[in-house]
Amino acid sequence: MAVHVALDVMGGDLGPGELVAGAVQAVNELDVEVTLLGDANLIDKALAAHPADKRRIRTVHTSQVITMEESPFEAVRRKKDASVVRAFGLLKEGGVEAVVSAGNSGATMAAAITRLGRMKQISRPGIASIFPTLKRPLVMMDVGANVDCRPRHLFQFGIMAAAFSRVLLGIERPAIGLLSIGAEGGKGNNLVRNAHELFSRSSLNFVGNVEGRDTFLGNVDVIVCDGFVGNVCLKVSEGLAEALMTMLKDEMAGSFRARLGYLLARPAFANFKKRVDYAEYGGAPLLGLNGTGIVCHGRSNSVAIKNAIRVASEMVRHEVNTHIQRLLDESDHMGLALSRSGEDDMVATESAA
Repeated sequence: MAVHVALDVMGGDLGPGELVAGAVQAVNELDVEVTLLGDANLIDKALAAHPADKRRIRTVHTSQVITMEESPFEAVRRKKDASVVRAFGLLKEGGVEAVVSAGNSGATMAAAITRLGRMKQISRPGIASIFPTLKRPLVMMDVGANVDCRPRHLFQFGIMAAAFSRVLLGIERPAIGLLSIGAEGGKGNNLVRNAHELFSRSSLNFVGNVEGRDTFLGNVDVIVCDGFVGNVCLKVSEGLAEALMTMLKDEMAGSFRARLGYLLARPAFANFKKRVDYAEYGGAPLLGLNGTGIVCHGRSNSVAIKNAIRVASEMVRHEVNTHIQRLLDESDHMGLALSRSGEDDMVATESAA
C-alpha cells in the first residue's frame, strides 16, 4: 500500500515550483501519495507544469509561512496555519504517515515536537544525517537540533542512529563512534567523557572515540556528537564537496590536455559528484518523535525532494521507530536510566541549522 507523505512546499530556497516538481517525480516513480501544503494558487500553477496522477497528489491550502529569520518555537505557537505546522497536524490526526519540509529546520523540529511529542524515554529528539564514506554510508547525529547536551542525550542519539542505520542502511550491528579530539577514552570535554562511560556500559557496538578525520574513512557506521559540533561538521563537509568540484572543473579547463583528460574521465567525475551530492540522500530524518519527519537542505532541488519522500516512505514501511523503541527498552533494562526527568525534560528551543 502506498505511503502517504505530506510536503511543506513553502520552505526551501528554490521556491514552490521546485518542491512540487519533486513531489510529482515521487508519485510518478515511487509507491507513495503526497499532500502538498502551502499557497494553493502557487501549487496549482506548479502542478500545471508537471503532469501527475491526480489520484495520488492533493493540495491543502495554508495561509501562513514561517521564514528562516523567525524564532522556531515562537513562530510555531503564533502561526497555527503555517504549512509546516499544518503538515505535522495532519500526521498527528492520521491524515498522512510522514512529513517532509525544506524550510526552517528549527521550526520543522518545533512543529514536530509540539504536534507529535517525543518517544517514550527520549529527552531530546535530534537530526540525523547520512554522510558518504570510502566504504558505506555513515549516520551522524545530532547535526543541528540540540546545541547544548548532556551525556544521556548523546547516548540516546547513538541508539536512534544505530536503529536507523540497521533498518534503512541494512547494517546489522552498526559500529558507533563518539566524536572527540582524540581516540583515547579519556580525551574530550566532560560531556564526551561521561557519554563514553554510558556507551561503554551498554550492549551497543561501541568502538570508542573517533576524530573528525575518521568521518569519511568508513570504519564506523554511526558518529555521535552534540548538535553544535554536528552542524559544523555538516556545513564544512558540504562546503568541501562543493569546493572540490569547482577546483576540479577549474583544473580541467586549464589546458587542452586537461580538457581531453576530463572527457575521458567524465563518467568517473559524474559518479564522484553523485556520491557526494546531498540530493542523493534526500534529507535528514528527525529521530525520537512519535512520527516520521524529514528536514531537507534549503537548496534542495526536485531530485532531493523526491529522495526525501522516498526515505520518509521507507522509514514508515520499515517501522524505524519500533526498532528505536526496542533498543531504548533494552538499554533501560541494563540500568542506563533513559527516562526523562527534571531539567532533562527540557528541549532545545533553537536549531543551529
